[in-house]
Amino acid sequence: MIIFNSVSWKNFLSTGNAQTTVKLDRSTTTLIVGKNGEGKSTILDALCFALFGKPFRNVKKNQLINSINQKNCMVTVEFTIGRNKYVIERGIKPNVFNIMQNGELINQDAAVKDYQKVLEQQILKLNYKTFTQVVILGSASFVPFMQLSPLQRRDVIEDILDIRIFSTMNQLLKERGSATKDAIIRVESEISNAKTKVDSQQTLIQTISKAKTDSIKVVESKIKQNTALIEETQTEIDVLLEDIKTLTESVSGKGAIEDELRIASGAQNILEEKQNRCAEHIEFYQKNDSCPTCSQELDLSFKQNKVNELENEIKEFNTKSGNLQNKLTTLREDLAALAAIQKQITDKNIELSTKNQTVTIVNKQIKELENEINKTKSETTDIDIEKNKLKELAELALQKIASKKTLIAERNMEEISSQLLKDTGIKTAIIREYLPVMNKLINKYLQSMDAYIHFELDESFNEIVKSRFRDEFTYASFSEGEKMRIDLSILFTWRQIAKMKNSVNTNLLILDEIFDSSLDSAGTDYFLNLMGSLGENTNIFVISHKGDQLFDKFRSVIKFEKQHDFSTIASG
Repeated sequence: MIIFNSVSWKNFLSTGNAQTTVKLDRSTTTLIVGKNGEGKSTILDALCFALFGKPFRNVKKNQLINSINQKNCMVTVEFTIGRNKYVIERGIKPNVFNIMQNGELINQDAAVKDYQKVLEQQILKLNYKTFTQVVILGSASFVPFMQLSPLQRRDVIEDILDIRIFSTMNQLLKERGSATKDAIIRVESEISNAKTKVDSQQTLIQTISKAKTDSIKVVESKIKQNTALIEETQTEIDVLLEDIKTLTESVSGKGAIEDELRIASGAQNILEEKQNRCAEHIEFYQKNDSCPTCSQELDLSFKQNKVNELENEIKEFNTKSGNLQNKLTTLREDLAALAAIQKQITDKNIELSTKNQTVTIVNKQIKELENEINKTKSETTDIDIEKNKLKELAELALQKIASKKTLIAERNMEEISSQLLKDTGIKTAIIREYLPVMNKLINKYLQSMDAYIHFELDESFNEIVKSRFRDEFTYASFSEGEKMRIDLSILFTWRQIAKMKNSVNTNLLILDEIFDSSLDSAGTDYFLNLMGSLGENTNIFVISHKGDQLFDKFRSVIKFEKQHDFSTIASG
């Protein structure tokens, strides 16, 4: 239960720099009186401003500060909840917002909006709308419960029944559900990306494996071609060797021919020398008649015989020379033929050497290619690295899939929880339990104020109203006095329900000018009697112009009046 102890203010609305303090827990019934504009309703604005940052009446925040002093506006509210004593300070120029618990300032690191949530949700456990429905009934800015929208009515009931936690939980659940949904979408995208990476990695491994296989096949094809080339070349080498052997054998008699040619050439030279000498001797006999050595005269017949002998020798030499010449020609021809064969042998030896060199080079290439194959087969580092990457990607994908399953399970649980936390779920079940009690209390208070109306609220908080001698009709169909009785009955019902629930139960009840307009004298008497039944733990403040008629009805009176343009408490 919230026990409001006091409210103080200065430089607030028409109040000056002197602090005004009202003890809220001093008397069970207090009458606040004063002329119009003298500040008797300031207490309402001060309470609402201190607790919720906005006044009860429709006044802009910059108009709350006193227009004369224009600074140091400060409102302070003190209240107790259980064993904890709270002091709320809120000011303008400078801006102040402090929450103190048992003399210590509560952490202000959060933003002002969040700091206000601490006050409303964790300490007071009620908001502005509920406060004004349970604590204040005013004629100025007050909106009666029945004039609120269905959603606002539900908010008030949820605060009174202390089931707003379900709305908060539902809102948190929606935020969490949205986050879960986003997480599912995100993880689905991550799964898709992971699968794409796995597929790409598998393709890469297949490509590497295929490239290695293709590379080996290409090298093996080259080896096969080179082996075939060696075999073909070796066959050609064998043919060349056979040809060389045959040709070599065919020139084995070259030396004998060369010897014969040399002998024949020598014999030819000797014959030529003999022929030359014979020719010289013939010329001598033909030119000389005496011997040059002994000067003996040569006989003509002797000379003729010598010439004839020499000419016969020359003829014989010519015959032999011709035969030798023929032989030399034959030998030279044979030697030329052998030289041609020798050239063939040389050419074939060159060709043989070339082919042998080709075989050597190709064999070397084959060895290098075989080494390349062995190296390619033994090199598994790259593919092993890629396989390890594939394993990591696959494990990551499985983790993402597991995360998705977990998120989907969470989402399903959130949807089930959401159904329970909706207005049609747990809250409706609780409201359904309390609704008969609420309707019973409303009608009890109506009867206490001599209003014989059968008034009920349905689960949507729409009214079902029946009145004696009348057909069914709505709240709007009643007179202002009858509406006021309904509003008061609902107000007291909410306070009674709050007391039963100990949710927004409070000692404070402020009624602003309800006696001045809508309630007639009979209604006023009924209401005063009803106030007396609220018990000693309730502190009721009634703001009214009818001070002279109500003084003897209250245990204490506070009178506001203006002095030097500032509102002050004249007595209390």
